[in-house]
Amino acid sequence: MAQALLPEHLWSLIAAHLPARRPSPKGERPHLHDRATLTGILFVLKSGIPWEYLPRELVCRSGMTYWRRLHEWMQAGAWQCVHAAVLRRLREYDQIIRDRDSVDAASVPAPAGGEHTGRNPTDRG
Repeated sequence: MAQALLPEHLWSLIAAHLPARRPSPKGERPHLHDRATLTGILFVLKSGIPWEYLPRELVCRSGMTYWRRLHEWMQAGAWQCVHAAVLRRLREYDQIIRDRDSVDAASVPAPAGGEHTGRNPTDRG
């Protein structure tokens, strides 16, 4: 059997942070369950395939339906909440491995001026 893209313990953590679906006043067809939607989204993100190439065995709707739901969840701030929840859970079990941390020095501004600054090597003028 293939490994599940969305194990139960991870789904229960994520589901608590997804926004509730409101019924459409237009009487559209029923919405796809959030767990099935997230499984399709994870498949695309993990495999790198285009949304429209989601396998028919995995999806019940078009790939753009999954993309729209991902976009709705991003707009609602769900991923920031999920990220914070996962970090809390990892801290609870002391599972954050600090020796694998990385800091990009290009994103940390250096103090301007001072005696240790030299001529900018990229300034050819």
